[in-house]
Amino acid sequence: MPSEKQTAVQYYVGVDVGSASVRAALVDSAGTVVAHSEQPIQVWEPQPDHYEQSSADIWAACCSVTKQVVRGVDASQIRGLGFDATCSLVVVDKQFQPLAVNSEGQNHRNVIMWMDHRAVSQVERINATQHRVLNYVGGAMSVEMQPPKLLWIKENLPESWERVGYFFDLPDFLSWKATGVTARSLCTVVCKWTYTSDRGWDDSFWKMIGLEDLVKDKYEKIGNHVLSPGEAVGKGLTPEAAKDLGLPEGIAVAASLIDAHAGGLGVIGADVKGHNLPCENQPITSRVAMICGTSSCHMGVSETPIFVPGVWGPYFSAMVPGLWLNEGGQSATGKLIDHVVRGHTAFPELEAKAAASAHSIYTYLNSHLDLIKKSLPVGFLTVDLHVWPDFHGNRSPLADLTLKGMVVGLTLSRGLDELALIYLATIQAIALGTRHILDAMEAAGHDITTLFLCGGLSKNPLFVQMHADITGKPVVLSKEVESVLVGAAILGACASGDFASIQEAMAKMGKIGRVVQPNHEHKRFYDKKYEVFLKLVEHQREYRSIMNS
Repeated sequence: MPSEKQTAVQYYVGVDVGSASVRAALVDSAGTVVAHSEQPIQVWEPQPDHYEQSSADIWAACCSVTKQVVRGVDASQIRGLGFDATCSLVVVDKQFQPLAVNSEGQNHRNVIMWMDHRAVSQVERINATQHRVLNYVGGAMSVEMQPPKLLWIKENLPESWERVGYFFDLPDFLSWKATGVTARSLCTVVCKWTYTSDRGWDDSFWKMIGLEDLVKDKYEKIGNHVLSPGEAVGKGLTPEAAKDLGLPEGIAVAASLIDAHAGGLGVIGADVKGHNLPCENQPITSRVAMICGTSSCHMGVSETPIFVPGVWGPYFSAMVPGLWLNEGGQSATGKLIDHVVRGHTAFPELEAKAAASAHSIYTYLNSHLDLIKKSLPVGFLTVDLHVWPDFHGNRSPLADLTLKGMVVGLTLSRGLDELALIYLATIQAIALGTRHILDAMEAAGHDITTLFLCGGLSKNPLFVQMHADITGKPVVLSKEVESVLVGAAILGACASGDFASIQEAMAKMGKIGRVVQPNHEHKRFYDKKYEVFLKLVEHQREYRSIMNS
């Protein structure tokens, strides 16, 4: 019998702050999620396009879910902690107390959410400058980035502006709460704030857009100490944060990631041997990670910078160290599907029937489509029904915030069949939007063979199959559905020193679950759907031109 004592399992905690909830997972060194917990967080919508949260509410939820997942675990086996979060803007005063981002003066509502579109006029003025930093965001900054939101606060809330001590991207706020160190992640400042890894901040940009006061204090308010994702922050967990989180004092805390980037980290580096995929034995640059939840992000990496019109980046080392990142995206995907389904006249009937069958509404809708398709492939049911999905503007590849959603092919019918069809057409429209983004990336120089999907929508088999069929590319699903949490845990694993690099941790902790192949027999139908899809936006721009003439 071997006399050596069995090596204790090493664990890492990943914490993910999404739009509506905070989740935590305890993950082992093989990438298996051992425990998982989730808690909702509050969202305020005081007026259209204004979305706010509370950093205190978010941190309290982080503490609650973390305590849940580590309960009963030997503290000595927990080696590191990683955070990811939405790219929302957190505002605090000089004593790190919450500061209002609203005209009501409600200080506890101190977070402008990523999906907040209040700063439209500000982003239009920023884009009109045509400053060189805009080349790194696809040529046009999004209203969802931080500079327009900062400018909005300065112009609309002068009292708050005068009292501000620090502006944090939410992922960086969390690492500060854990360590007491105000260092920022290269991921957040590069992707959402215009920092570049070679030049740092560009004084001329901030002066040109009217935020010269940020330059005066050497960028103290927005960050002048930047770390690579996964790098250890400070001396680890402070005694106060350790008590709040139920974790050992001093354990390694990683520089954080934006949530979509954590999802990319959790899936894009997985070992694909034996799955007969075109990306096998090819560099990681042949893959795109697609993180699909409330919104969707399309992450592609390259060895040299590739400038893609309407697609954010290239960002150096913002997700995978040493590689350039391009980030396409759709501002409303899961949110759009919910909006379309729940707003339909037949939704109460759907809700009742789904409950009676003990299924989710989407599982029920997928089954209902199978019933009504008869001899046709399911996707062909929308031959006369077409959706343009930009109900919340177009992030990529058109970068046009003013675009609206469109539906062509409606009838007077109002039943469950019609609800199922508009649901299918909406999913197809989202997949067609993905194809539009991939086309733009490939035209600029990316060579993409395989999609890696994660996030809530990747649990929907119809959503996955439509993406395979419409893009013509195989879709890889990770073994762990919660890839974003695995990505956050990978950060903690790197900070702990247990892995030599993020790439090593990605390969060992990212695992493939299932591969969904495209049905090439349906290619002609979806090529036609795509042709119609592109005509829809042409028509929208034509009628706009007529109405504005």
